[in-house]
Amino acid sequence: MTADSGSIGAFSFLTARQIRFARGVSETAHADVAGFGTRVLLVRGRSVPWVDGFCVRLSQAGCEVTTVVQSGEPLVADVETAVDLGRAAGTEVVVAVGGGAVIDLGKAVAALVPANGRLMDYLESIGGGNPLLSEPLPFIALPTTAGTGAEVTKNAVIGVPESGRKVSLRSDSMLPTLAIVDPALTDGSPRNVTLASGLDAVTQCIEPYLSTRANPLTDALCRASIPDGLAALARLSQTDCPRARDRMACTSLTGGIALANAGLGAVHGLAGVIGGRYHAPHGLICGRLLGPVLSLNARSGIRGRDRYDEIAHWIAAAFGCPAERAFDHLTMQLDQWELPRLGAWISPGSDLGAIAADAAGASSMRTNPEPLTHADLVRAVELAL
Repeated sequence: MTADSGSIGAFSFLTARQIRFARGVSETAHADVAGFGTRVLLVRGRSVPWVDGFCVRLSQAGCEVTTVVQSGEPLVADVETAVDLGRAAGTEVVVAVGGGAVIDLGKAVAALVPANGRLMDYLESIGGGNPLLSEPLPFIALPTTAGTGAEVTKNAVIGVPESGRKVSLRSDSMLPTLAIVDPALTDGSPRNVTLASGLDAVTQCIEPYLSTRANPLTDALCRASIPDGLAALARLSQTDCPRARDRMACTSLTGGIALANAGLGAVHGLAGVIGGRYHAPHGLICGRLLGPVLSLNARSGIRGRDRYDEIAHWIAAAFGCPAERAFDHLTMQLDQWELPRLGAWISPGSDLGAIAADAAGASSMRTNPEPLTHADLVRAVELAL
């Protein structure tokens, strides 16, 4: 973690080639796409009405559009099918309109269409882990949820059913060419989706802020976005507010930038395993684990309490609770919002030790701020059930 004493170590910083953020900015996206090529592979979610008009505008701009509709997190077979379709269509540019799963699929397809090989050759951890040597196709991301920040990350999370795991295809070259973040595309999202996505966005600012790879640039982004995102989340729990949606979309964007440069922590180390095994919604997993993991990290406190105290005060300000009880209050807050606990997916008697063992080897654990034990990881899951 960046030392607060004033010393600054070496760091690097990467993000998408260009980011455009504004309410309404998506209305000119068709012109941006046409500037990269006319043979377009469009990856979209099922429930995104805006896409229909977007396709009309792409056609009017002279584009030939091949469409892939993705429902749920992408699996290996989904990626392989979309890559084959993209190659057959002679794709010149890939566009993804949807949530993080849709954007991850588009990101993977853009990387693999020009590559020599199949997905498993390049997947980390359980695949070949080979580097991507071919330059990906131009990739444009338009998120319709405010949570994952996938529009500015350099990896695509892929489910591998036969292994019960979710692992990443990862490369610096996979950062999107253009991220178009229009908060209006999140308007009208169901409350439970909004809150679960928002919890992911906030977690992805908190974990990089505590990360062992935090640096002055990610710190500046996270210090601004954590309290802002928590306040927006509290507002959206009460009413659908465009201004709060704008702020949450910005928090999501910030979290994506921060995690791509500083890494994450035990919340996401556990979430990847739980999501792969039990198929619970990712944002909800992160939200349910956030309070327990913060409490366990803070009890160790090897790296000092200053940042934990800051986060506790930001949570207290957003939700009106005592700062000294802020991490425990997160669990009660989610209960008040009637968001399910992880026991809705993880049945009594499940092997929590196996979950902890797999999570201990996850890439996100490498930057967790504290050395959590196997028992700590089991306890975090128990508290989320």
